[in-house]
Amino acid sequence: MCHALIIEDEWLIAEYLASLAERAGATSIAMAYTEDEAVDAAHERRPDIILSDVILLAGTGPCAVQAITSHYGEIPVIFITGTPECCLPREPSSVVLHKPIDPTCVMDTFRRLAHL
Repeated sequence: MCHALIIEDEWLIAEYLASLAERAGATSIAMAYTEDEAVDAAHERRPDIILSDVILLAGTGPCAVQAITSHYGEIPVIFITGTPECCLPREPSSVVLHKPIDPTCVMDTFRRLAHL
Protein backbone atom coordinates (compact mmCIF):
# COMPACT_ATOMS: atom_id res chain seq x y z
CA MET A 1 0.00 0.00 0.00
CA CYS A 2 1.38 3.38 -1.00
CA HIS A 3 -0.64 6.54 -0.49
CA ALA A 4 0.63 9.55 -2.45
CA LEU A 5 -0.22 13.19 -1.89
CA ILE A 6 0.08 15.43 -4.93
CA ILE A 7 0.33 19.16 -4.26
CA GLU A 8 -0.08 20.99 -7.56
CA ASP A 9 -2.29 23.96 -8.45
CA GLU A 10 -2.46 23.23 -12.20
CA TRP A 11 -5.26 20.68 -12.62
CA LEU A 12 -3.87 19.07 -15.77
CA ILE A 13 -0.39 18.67 -14.28
CA ALA A 14 -1.89 17.24 -11.08
CA GLU A 15 -3.82 14.65 -13.09
CA TYR A 16 -0.70 13.76 -15.08
CA LEU A 17 1.34 13.34 -11.90
CA ALA A 18 -1.42 11.16 -10.46
CA SER A 19 -1.25 8.88 -13.50
CA LEU A 20 2.55 8.66 -13.21
CA ALA A 21 2.29 7.89 -9.48
CA GLU A 22 -0.22 5.10 -10.18
CA ARG A 23 2.04 3.66 -12.87
CA ALA A 24 4.94 3.81 -10.40
CA GLY A 25 3.00 1.90 -7.73
CA ALA A 26 0.76 4.27 -5.77
CA THR A 27 -2.35 2.46 -4.59
CA SER A 28 -4.21 5.61 -3.55
CA ILE A 29 -3.80 9.31 -4.28
CA ALA A 30 -4.99 12.54 -2.71
CA MET A 31 -4.67 15.83 -4.54
CA ALA A 32 -4.39 19.32 -3.12
CA TYR A 33 -4.24 22.63 -4.96
CA THR A 34 -3.25 24.94 -2.10
CA GLU A 35 -1.02 24.80 0.96
CA ASP A 36 -4.00 24.54 3.33
CA GLU A 37 -5.67 21.80 1.26
CA ALA A 38 -2.41 19.83 1.34
CA VAL A 39 -2.15 20.00 5.12
CA ASP A 40 -5.83 19.03 5.47
CA ALA A 41 -5.42 16.10 3.05
CA ALA A 42 -2.41 14.85 5.01
CA HIS A 43 -4.38 15.02 8.25
CA GLU A 44 -7.17 12.99 6.65
CA ARG A 45 -4.68 10.31 5.62
CA ARG A 46 -0.94 10.30 6.20
CA PRO A 47 0.87 10.17 2.86
CA ASP A 48 3.65 7.66 2.25
CA ILE A 49 5.16 10.00 -0.34
CA ILE A 50 4.53 13.57 -1.49
CA LEU A 51 4.90 15.04 -4.98
CA SER A 52 4.76 18.81 -4.79
CA ASP A 53 5.04 21.92 -6.89
CA VAL A 54 6.74 24.86 -5.19
CA ILE A 55 4.69 27.95 -6.01
CA LEU A 56 0.96 27.46 -5.52
CA LEU A 57 -1.96 29.82 -6.05
CA ALA A 58 -2.30 29.97 -2.27
CA GLY A 59 0.82 29.24 -0.26
CA THR A 60 3.81 27.12 -1.19
CA GLY A 61 4.56 23.43 -1.51
CA PRO A 62 7.64 23.58 0.76
CA CYS A 63 5.64 25.25 3.54
CA ALA A 64 2.88 22.63 3.19
CA VAL A 65 5.46 19.84 3.34
CA GLN A 66 7.12 21.42 6.37
CA ALA A 67 3.76 21.57 8.20
CA ILE A 68 2.98 17.96 7.28
CA THR A 69 6.37 16.56 8.27
CA SER A 70 6.41 18.53 11.53
CA HIS A 71 3.28 16.57 12.45
CA TYR A 72 4.15 13.13 10.99
CA GLY A 73 7.94 13.06 10.83
CA GLU A 74 9.97 12.33 7.74
CA ILE A 75 8.06 11.56 4.55
CA PRO A 76 9.78 11.19 1.17
CA VAL A 77 9.18 14.27 -1.01
CA ILE A 78 9.64 14.91 -4.71
CA PHE A 79 9.43 18.58 -5.62
CA ILE A 80 8.59 19.04 -9.28
CA THR A 81 9.00 22.66 -10.23
CA GLY A 82 10.00 25.22 -12.78
CA THR A 83 11.45 27.34 -9.97
CA PRO A 84 13.91 25.13 -8.04
CA GLU A 85 15.56 28.21 -6.52
CA CYS A 86 12.32 28.83 -4.60
CA CYS A 87 12.28 25.33 -3.13
CA LEU A 88 12.89 26.41 0.46
CA PRO A 89 12.47 25.36 3.18
CA ARG A 90 13.04 21.72 2.33
CA GLU A 91 14.52 18.62 3.91
CA PRO A 92 17.94 17.58 2.62
CA SER A 93 16.50 14.14 1.79
CA SER A 94 13.91 15.58 -0.60
CA VAL A 95 14.49 15.44 -4.35
CA VAL A 96 13.98 18.36 -6.71
CA LEU A 97 13.02 17.60 -10.31
CA HIS A 98 12.68 20.31 -12.92
CA LYS A 99 9.73 21.01 -15.19
CA PRO A 100 9.05 20.15 -17.93
CA ILE A 101 8.20 16.79 -16.43
CA ASP A 102 10.28 13.78 -17.47
CA PRO A 103 7.86 10.89 -16.85
CA THR A 104 10.55 8.22 -16.60
CA CYS A 105 12.53 10.28 -14.10
CA VAL A 106 9.42 10.95 -11.99
CA MET A 107 8.42 7.27 -11.91
CA ASP A 108 11.97 6.05 -11.18
CA THR A 109 12.39 8.60 -8.38
CA PHE A 110 8.96 7.72 -6.98
CA ARG A 111 9.80 4.00 -6.88
CA ARG A 112 13.19 4.66 -5.28
CA LEU A 113 11.85 6.96 -2.55
CA ALA A 114 8.71 4.92 -1.89
CA HIS A 115 10.80 1.73 -1.79
CA LEU A 116 8.67 0.06 -4.46
